[in-house]
This record gives sequence, structure tokens and C-alpha cells, in this order.
Amino acid sequence: FYFYVMELRKLYLIPIILCWGLFIPTLCTNAIWAKDFVLVIDPGHGGRDPGAIGKISKEKNINLNVALKFGNLIKKNCKDVKVVYTRSTDIFIPLDRRAEIANNEKADMFISIHTNALAKKQQIQGASTWTLGLARSEENLEVAKRENAVMFYEDDYKTRYSGFDPNSSESYIIFEFIQDKYMMQSVRLASLVQQQFKGTCNRRDLGVHQAGFLVLKNTTMPSVLIELGFISTLAEERFLTTEAGASTMAKGIYNAFLTYKNENQLKLSSESQRTVSETSPKPALVEEIIFKVQFLTSTRLLPQNHVKIKGLKGVELYKENGIYKYTCGASPDYNKVLKTQKEVATRFKDAFIVAFNGGKRMDIHQAIRIFKEKNNARTK
Repeated sequence: FYFYVMELRKLYLIPIILCWGLFIPTLCTNAIWAKDFVLVIDPGHGGRDPGAIGKISKEKNINLNVALKFGNLIKKNCKDVKVVYTRSTDIFIPLDRRAEIANNEKADMFISIHTNALAKKQQIQGASTWTLGLARSEENLEVAKRENAVMFYEDDYKTRYSGFDPNSSESYIIFEFIQDKYMMQSVRLASLVQQQFKGTCNRRDLGVHQAGFLVLKNTTMPSVLIELGFISTLAEERFLTTEAGASTMAKGIYNAFLTYKNENQLKLSSESQRTVSETSPKPALVEEIIFKVQFLTSTRLLPQNHVKIKGLKGVELYKENGIYKYTCGASPDYNKVLKTQKEVATRFKDAFIVAFNGGKRMDIHQAIRIFKEKNNARTK
């Protein structure tokens, strides 16, 4: 994952838009966006859930203070950005409700703000930013476990989260199969945040990481979770609880947001110039049909290296009627998947082809008919 982040940094080397100072470098521009850019800011914890507790403060209050300062900078300087808070006061919001708010708002970005903690007598300082994925180390898994344990404050958590146990490593297997279509954008945003924390905020850079956070799992936009620092380290707790410290961190996040937004405006502008000469409107895009080979079902989640998967690569899963169904060989080319099915059948004799449209399973016969019609149209 570290290599992946480094490659993304190389890919996005562009002229520096922002200065590294503690001042606001520039204002948002709104000429490109057809609608307001919707930013959902999620101050972690709240109400009966204090989050991590330090010697002089509670995480929920640090998170809210920085989140409100960040949001105020956006409101003041970015008139084309609509800011939505999952909470703006000290109230409790369930984990899945936070993602639901972002999805209902059709948000363009989701930023969840938290403060880290370690067990007593462990002293460490530094800020980190996280994206959705499978934790590749025990340390990363522990961060996710701590944040996901918020679900225990919810009365119906067993029903809401389908038996997910934040303290069980086995529950996190599901994140191994998640295909996050916004991963590249999320990692880019996370990298920008860390650049600002190191430069503008003069904090120790603990890097960009992945882990299975429930608050990010169901968001349908680029999403990150920020750990501002360690409340368990008194020096860092003192910094984060001062107005100057909170303002510094808020400015760092703001600068990163601004860079990300301006980069995407430049891309949109370039695309607009390429298409401005077109006079006839194009038909609405239809979701692409994807064919896959289904080879296994199970009543429980299996890791990709499980003996029952028999070493197959590119394994994905979907859940239907409470059953986990495992697939591989995803492609829009039916002929290619047909060849894959024959290969997989040497290990799983009952393997068959399924089709999906917009992430939902569809009738295989209809999918094949549409594929053949498109193929015939191309050859004419």
C-alpha cells in the first residue's frame, strides 16, 4: 500500500497551488461546477460516546472544535461549497447514519475527523489519514477496532451491523473484498492532508493508511478518516485543546481540501474544452454489464487465502439472501468470461456465469442478448 501511495504522489505532481504557510492561500473558484460542491464533515463520536479520554479533555470535543473551524473556513472562502455536518453539537449519531447523511446529500466528499489514542504509558505524537480497506498490520487493525467500537453505544447494533463484531479480527475479512471505486481519489485527498499536517501544521507525519472503518464502508464518494493526533500523549492533547492548535489543524485540512478541489476543477475545465465543439447531445450513459464466474457459496465470510477458494485470484463476493457468493474473472466481455468459466470449472465443476448491471445481479440471458447486440453493431 505504501508503494501505491508513492506512485500516486508521482502521478499527481503538478504546479503547487497552495503555499505552505499558516495563512489561507487562495479562495475557491466556482466557474466550473454545474452545482454546489457538497462537503460532509463528520466530527467523530459525540453525546454519550466521548471517544478517547485524555487527562484534560475528551476526543468528541476536540473533533467537534476542529470540524467547526474547518467548516467555517469553507463557508467564508468557498461560496460554491455546501457544508453539511453530521453533527454540529454534542449529540450522538450512529455510525451508519453518518454515511447515510452523506449519501442522502449526494456529497462530493466525506471527511471524518477523529483523535487517536494508545494504551497508558505509550507515548507517541503525529497525525495520520485513513482510507477504506483491509488493515495490513496489527497496529492499523487496532485503530479500526477502537473507532468501530462506537457501535456498542447503539441499542440495536447487532441488527444494524449484521452481527459485525469490532473486536473480532474475523469480522474484518469483509473489507478484503470491498471494491472501492473512489480509492484513487480518497488516497489523493489523504496524501494532501498529510502534506499539510507535515508542512503547514508542523506535525509529525504518520502517513496514509488503510483499515476497515464502518463509518467509511457505505459512503458513495471520496472519503477519508483523519486522526489529528494522540489524546493519550499529554503534549499533543494540550496542543489540540488550544484554540491555536485547533485552528492550525483546521487550516491544514482546509488547504488540502482546496488543493483537491482545484485539481479536479482543472480536469473538468480541460474536459469541457475538448467537448465544447460538439453540437449534438450524446445519449445518456447506461451502466456497463459485467459478467463474472460464480464458483462458491458460503454461510460465512472466507478470507481470500482460504483453502476452499483453491488459490483463485481476483476473487470478489456479493451477499444474497444471507448467503455469501464468491466470484472471479469479472469482465464486460462475455466471451472472455466464458473461457474463464471453463478454466474455473476444472477446480469447481459447478461454476457458472452471472451478470451484474450497476452492481445489481441481472438475468443472464438478457445480459448475453445485450452483449451480442452490441457486438453485432460494432462489426457492421
